[in-house]
Amino acid sequence: MLGPVRAWCDGRPLPSGSPQQRALLAALLLRDGRTATAAELIDGIWGDEPPSQALAALRTYASRLRKVLPPDVLVTESGGYAIRCAPDALDLHVAQELAAEAEKARASGDRAQAVTLIGKALGLWDGEPLASVPGPYAETQRARLEEWRLQLVEARLDLDLECGHHAEAVSELTALTAAHPLRERLRELLMLALYRSGRQAEALAVYADTRRLLADELGVDPRPELARLQQRILRADSDLAQPVERPAPAEAPVARPAQLPATVPDFTGRSACVQELSDLLSTAEGSVMAVSALAGIGGVGKTTLAVHVAHQARPHFPDGQLYVDLMGAGARAAEPETVLGSFLRALGTPDSQIPETLDERAALYRSTLAGRRVLVLLDNARDAAQVRPLLPGTEGCAALVTSRIRMLDLAGAHLVDLDVMSPDEALQLFTRIVGAERVRAEREAALDVVAACGFLPLAIRIAASRLAARRTWTVSVLAAKLADERRRLDELQAGDLAVKATFELGYGQLEPAQARAFRLLGLADGPDMSLAAAAAVLDLPPEETEDLLESLVDTSLLESAAPGRYRFHDLVRLYARVCAERDEQPPAEREAARSRLLDFYLATAARVYAIERPGDRLVDHLEPTTYDGLAFTDRHEAQDWLHLEAGCILACVQQSLTPATLRRAIDLLLCSKDLRESGASALPYEAATTAAGEAAAAAADIHAEARARVTLAQVHSTAGRFERAGVEARRAAQLGETTGDPWTCGNAPNELGIIAICTSDHAEGEAHLLRAVEAFRADGNRPGEASALCNLSRVVASMGRTGEAADLARQGVAIYDELGLTLRLANARYALGIVLTQAGRLPEALDELSRALSVFKESRQRLWEGTTHFRIAQVHLSSARPANAAQHAEQALTLGCIGGEWMQAHAQTLLGRSLLELGQTGRAQVCWREALVIYEESGAPEAAEVRRLLSPLRTV
Repeated sequence: MLGPVRAWCDGRPLPSGSPQQRALLAALLLRDGRTATAAELIDGIWGDEPPSQALAALRTYASRLRKVLPPDVLVTESGGYAIRCAPDALDLHVAQELAAEAEKARASGDRAQAVTLIGKALGLWDGEPLASVPGPYAETQRARLEEWRLQLVEARLDLDLECGHHAEAVSELTALTAAHPLRERLRELLMLALYRSGRQAEALAVYADTRRLLADELGVDPRPELARLQQRILRADSDLAQPVERPAPAEAPVARPAQLPATVPDFTGRSACVQELSDLLSTAEGSVMAVSALAGIGGVGKTTLAVHVAHQARPHFPDGQLYVDLMGAGARAAEPETVLGSFLRALGTPDSQIPETLDERAALYRSTLAGRRVLVLLDNARDAAQVRPLLPGTEGCAALVTSRIRMLDLAGAHLVDLDVMSPDEALQLFTRIVGAERVRAEREAALDVVAACGFLPLAIRIAASRLAARRTWTVSVLAAKLADERRRLDELQAGDLAVKATFELGYGQLEPAQARAFRLLGLADGPDMSLAAAAAVLDLPPEETEDLLESLVDTSLLESAAPGRYRFHDLVRLYARVCAERDEQPPAEREAARSRLLDFYLATAARVYAIERPGDRLVDHLEPTTYDGLAFTDRHEAQDWLHLEAGCILACVQQSLTPATLRRAIDLLLCSKDLRESGASALPYEAATTAAGEAAAAAADIHAEARARVTLAQVHSTAGRFERAGVEARRAAQLGETTGDPWTCGNAPNELGIIAICTSDHAEGEAHLLRAVEAFRADGNRPGEASALCNLSRVVASMGRTGEAADLARQGVAIYDELGLTLRLANARYALGIVLTQAGRLPEALDELSRALSVFKESRQRLWEGTTHFRIAQVHLSSARPANAAQHAEQALTLGCIGGEWMQAHAQTLLGRSLLELGQTGRAQVCWREALVIYEESGAPEAAEVRRLLSPLRTV
């Protein structure tokens, strides 16, 4: 129903007959099984002028449908007809059910599920509902269903805004408001999305355009909700910035149990864990024995949390609460029989009746607890064997266990892995100890302190206590002391509390192979590490490496970030490096481990590069590696690896900028260039490239410096900083002539040609690109040749030689197509699309750009995707399709573009032109003013054109 009226039976399409027969089928289906009289159906199908034989025709259509449909689906009742089918047999019913479920999910606070359900409902539409079905009834229902679809779209967009996806919503809302200019709810959502995206002036301009449109078309004012939203935007109402979240449930008051240690007065955060454990412990009352085991690194606050939860759970255990420190992290852990003796005494058992053996004491302990409701807190356990005899055995009791290891072998236990605090919780704890006034005066420094503490509660408590005891210190003084990573662990000690000492207890219990793995893995920078990378660091087979890493996870000295990925807490990493410097002998093994990791990343990235660019000669000009990388079955798997490892790769580059590994580090940047072009890792890529250039210059390695400067020129060009890009590229070209490096000799003039395209220096650009073509051909680098030819086509097109330009671009397309370079072929089609646009061959241009867009999107090249949306918007505007142009321009602004703010200003200018064509003059002006600011700040010549666009509108 939600498209052309069609029917299937067991996956087989059924013939639906003539348009009038489909109209009968639709009319009956829309009555939800109710009987429709012949008169009603004739009126619905033919209206006021039915044919003379309408009743006979109706019976014929019904007879034909009865033959097509399964038995007993079409029934005749009281001179009329009805269709009886299961609710899920009709797409409309399914959509209605999904919408109802979405409403329930939204009411319960599950916005993400509500968005998914509405999306599924909308996905059932297949064009216009009841498409091509004649008759007044179908026309009425078509309008109703279309209105309902728009309501669902509005509900989904409203949820998108509640979920914080305002920037993504702007593009869709721009297109929808153009298609439905009088629909005020869409205008209201667009205003809110623009405001939350930091585009307040545009949001207000939408209101002005709406008010003018409603006055001109309908002679009315905007509805009150829209006017109120405008006033709230004008006064920058803080409640508009984000959706109002439901308040978190208040924590229950802390009780005072009999044997538990006192809870800390400044207990902070952990609300989710407190609730989870409290809920579990409460099930023990009148039910089964509940056991929870908390695991985490030393200093993460396991005991503090367990004691806090135990105090809260006291009402559920009126018969008492037992506590013992099992000293599992020390050299001499508590013996279970000794603990059972003290527990039995606390439960009222005379010494004379306490048995000697462990088994007898455990049996008496369980018998004593039978029928009672007692909570047992077993703190700092060594392992499950130590804990088992101490567990109560009857319903109504519960045990809460803390340990540095994960007790996977403790049957029936609810395992909780305790992580560090959130930044907000960490700052709150620091503030409670130091005092609100001192923190308020230096909030940024306080944030630096808790970040340096790795959000570890023990470290925060030590740092805050030191500051609280030194009234002459400012928060900035403490932050400066903790900024030095080599001194940080020494600074984090106060009295008998010390972070290093806490970690030392865990490290001292490791086996030699575990200790070596702990030390060497801590040497690597980066957010985490894959199993394959860890195997390279340790120079061990993956299976043996995994066993070691999982054993470190069980001791809580290492975290499992995801299946096959591992990470250190920041302070644990610093401690691991202390251990490496102190214990790793010979010291050269540390550098060898780092070198193996660099080789692993370089060898693997080179394979990714080769898959993406078969025939590219870069892989033949890389520094040799001694450690093999990973192999991939297809380009998607290779891309997944590159983007997953982005943070680790760039951290490895930064860590490897020493004379011994400098060239390999820069080659790793070259092989990872897709990280820059995708936009997702542009800033860390730029930081690593800048550092690489400085290191190469300091080492006087002109080969490495030339490659780094080409890469840095590409970074600046991508960001729209063309003057700086030109400086780097010209210096790289000079160095390349000295070294004769084929990669530099081709890529430096190619980059100079790209810069010339963006700065409209066409003659110089043509000269540079001709040199690039010659250099690439001399090296046998066909993908490089194709890139230079495509760039040359754009220069030639801008000089008016569009026929020649199209031929050059097609040569590039042909080379990439022959080599099977999917992603690079998209770049060539992008260039060809621009040339065809300039030649006025708009349908061909749109086809080429659309094909490029799908590849960029599939390949996660976000900046190229955004740039292509901009080029498609140009084609649509030139083709008199301003609504489509506005939608694609919004996509370009949302995704970002190659060329940074310069291209953003281009997109803003184009969006303004599109909005002007749609009658949204106010919003168009806002777009042009924002573009003008960018152009004027950079001194771009395009500023003059934008001033011209604004000049006749300034009095509007």
